Amino acid sequence: MTDLQDSLLELIRRTSAEVPEDVHQAIVAALEREKQGTIAQSAMEIIEQNIQLARRKSQPLCQDTGSVLFYVEAPAGFDQLAFEAAAREAVTLATKKGFLRQNSVDSLTGVNDGTNAGPGAPTVHFHQHAAPEVSVRLMLKGGGCENVGAQYSLPQEKLKAYRDLDGCRRVILDAVLQAQGKGCGPGILGVCIGGDRATGYEFSKQQLLRQLGDRNSDLRLDALEQDILQTANALGIGPMGFGGQTTLLGVKACAVNRVPASFFVSISYMCWAFRRQGVTLDGTGQITKWLY
Repeated sequence: MTDLQDSLLELIRRTSAEVPEDVHQAIVAALEREKQGTIAQSAMEIIEQNIQLARRKSQPLCQDTGSVLFYVEAPAGFDQLAFEAAAREAVTLATKKGFLRQNSVDSLTGVNDGTNAGPGAPTVHFHQHAAPEVSVRLMLKGGGCENVGAQYSLPQEKLKAYRDLDGCRRVILDAVLQAQGKGCGPGILGVCIGGDRATGYEFSKQQLLRQLGDRNSDLRLDALEQDILQTANALGIGPMGFGGQTTLLGVKACAVNRVPASFFVSISYMCWAFRRQGVTLDGTGQITKWLY
């Protein structure tokens, strides 16, 4: 096994079994907010027990280990083909070891070959940067939370959502309402305002790579993020839709350019089992730093 493949295998293991610290802190804070003796408190306690058990036994947090999404930032000249080959081998080995469940199937036949590797799986996004090091972020996104993602084309007359920030706010909150009881809440939203149908969803997923505690550098988007978080948590939907004060753990938003004829708002929903981790690699592929 190469150093790169070995590092990617460890990245997969840790991502699958351990909620990152920023997410864990948000879950603990949410547990403390819920009223004693409520179903919401019970749900959050079970979530916390699940987190501790998965970490201690180094087993997947959820039976759906999800789509395997790599985000790679690398300098010019980086061998993308070698990385993709190492990633596929690491995913296959991680599946054999039980770090990933066998849940990637052929879309035409439904056949599961047990490797989690195939057309589009795993997915690798490459971005070139000026720094000398290579950073790799991994997201394991389950099907339940992926199913409640949403995309709106403004204006939406029924929601009185027009082509402005208030219109964006209205459709984002509508997505939260539509997702209640589904998607394994409390959830985290990644939002993209603008783009086309494909890039809107892609940029919205990239927002989920941010730390939960960070603040948006764009004051307008920062205000939108905080407003959506507070408003959603006042709706009473709560964990798993059981009622309570914790519907969302975080909201992260960006805005990208669009053509005048289109105004899309794309929302990617992440479940409480927020499997997101990252590493910095040296020239041999060995891990030098954990990013979350």
